Amino acid sequence: MARRFADIEDLDPDADWSLPGWLYTDAEYFGVETERVIRPSWQIVCHDSQIARPGDFHTIDYLGESVVVIRGDDGQVRGFSNVCRHRAMRLVEGPAGCAKKLVCPYHAWTYASDGRLTGVPMKGDYPALRLEDNGLAPVDVEIWRGFVFVRLEGDGPSVSAMMAPYDHEIAPYRFEDMRCISPVRLRDRAVNWKNVGDNYSDNLHIPVAHDGLTRLFGKSYAIEAQPWVDKMSGQIVDRISDNPWERFYQKHLPRVDHLPDANQRLWLYYKLWPNMAFDLYADQIDFMQWLPTGPTTCVLREMAFALPDDRREMKLVRYANWRINRVVNAEDTWLIERVQQGMASRSYTAGPIGASEVCLRSFAKKIRGLIPEARQHRAPASGWSRRPRPIDP
Repeated sequence: MARRFADIEDLDPDADWSLPGWLYTDAEYFGVETERVIRPSWQIVCHDSQIARPGDFHTIDYLGESVVVIRGDDGQVRGFSNVCRHRAMRLVEGPAGCAKKLVCPYHAWTYASDGRLTGVPMKGDYPALRLEDNGLAPVDVEIWRGFVFVRLEGDGPSVSAMMAPYDHEIAPYRFEDMRCISPVRLRDRAVNWKNVGDNYSDNLHIPVAHDGLTRLFGKSYAIEAQPWVDKMSGQIVDRISDNPWERFYQKHLPRVDHLPDANQRLWLYYKLWPNMAFDLYADQIDFMQWLPTGPTTCVLREMAFALPDDRREMKLVRYANWRINRVVNAEDTWLIERVQQGMASRSYTAGPIGASEVCLRSFAKKIRGLIPEARQHRAPASGWSRRPRPIDP
């Protein structure tokens, strides 16, 4: 993947066009996209503090794969395919747990927390068995500022490298010291995964579709794009809102001493390539990723984190934050569902994209760099993905 990721830094001749509609509905394209975009990309699993003790594990399921990250007896965090090497049984169920050993519930093959196969009932019954060759299949793991990421395959840039342009802005929030305040929540959406991300980074719809955010931010909402991260931001204005939850948040948000003055009333949003986002507030951070489940469906995977703070006003402000963003999420869901319907229309090919839509331009450029057929405004003839690809020089 190194060559492919490098190639997308070239100038994009289609920069003034959005991604075409068929990319949001086509099953053959979806298969190619999952192989070239999602499988080689990092996906967040949990916070380091959620697997603090030896044997603690967290799982994530996507693209027909189940991955478990587990802390070993040596304190190291490792990631493995959640699949027994005997008959492919899933080893652990649920989003989290603790197990000193991973014991297959089918035939009791047993694995240590470092992935080694350590026990097989009736071991002598398997002429071809070598314990040392049948440990759990590993996946790449990276811990960035306390958050644990996995990657199924590939060798593209690290999370740390992708986030580097904004690392100095994120540092004061003390991600490493945060704790989960809202465990994993999954929400199905009848839209292509890209529609969620496009909407997240779209600046032009804020004053049109989000009255609450417009009341809170005034005209301060801004966006910018780095090679692998989009940044959006808005300052909470002093003008008191007529909405009760917005007004409560404005009036009672307490000072957070570890943040600079400029960040006390700043809402920050970072979208990490290709399908993850952090929403940073003075009171907490929210995490969301949109995992594809089909050409026209995905699942939102969400968690919330915060520094320990027992102040009553902080607890109430966090609840107000949730009430505000619940409305925003409902508005966005209504929008993306209808955009998804429009993408299926034969009347739609690709739309012109504005010079100010820098985040959408950046995302589309990377998609076209990895999948050249994405430049075509109409879907190519069936079978295009099975034809030989040009060999890189």
